[in-house]
Amino acid sequence: MPHPPKNPQVVATALDATDRALLAALIDDGRMTNAALAARVGLAESTCAYRVRALRESGVITDISARVDLAAVGRPIQAVIQVQLASHSRAHIDALFDRLAGIPGALSVVHVSGDNDFHVHVAVASPERLRDLILEHITSHPAVTKTETQLIFEARRGSGVLGPL
Repeated sequence: MPHPPKNPQVVATALDATDRALLAALIDDGRMTNAALAARVGLAESTCAYRVRALRESGVITDISARVDLAAVGRPIQAVIQVQLASHSRAHIDALFDRLAGIPGALSVVHVSGDNDFHVHVAVASPERLRDLILEHITSHPAVTKTETQLIFEARRGSGVLGPL
């Protein structure tokens, strides 16, 4: 019996210019009040609240979160760990995906195609903690055959998905 994907593709919602303006403003400042958001986009407050609620209910807005200065919270070292598996059974992939996402300091985990199977973006306190994280949480898994770690010297936020393709 086929195993359903964990994150099925969502059907794209048609967004008009107002929806895009609302999203851009919330991406810029998710703490913005409804009144400030309505003024910024040029809507009545009731219309703004309705439109934001519709974006949430349709699944376009999935959450609002804070960006954290990693150095300020004691995690100044970032790395991307590439993970290669020996076995590509669905059970091994699903179990390892869950394990990697649960690693203390994991910022994101992506299952990818190519020579490696996962990329794990982590933030840690020191080179020693990075080594320990890899040894204790990744290479100790029986399906893992290889890891490669790249330190992140600097990261910049991308332009996002609201602009033209």
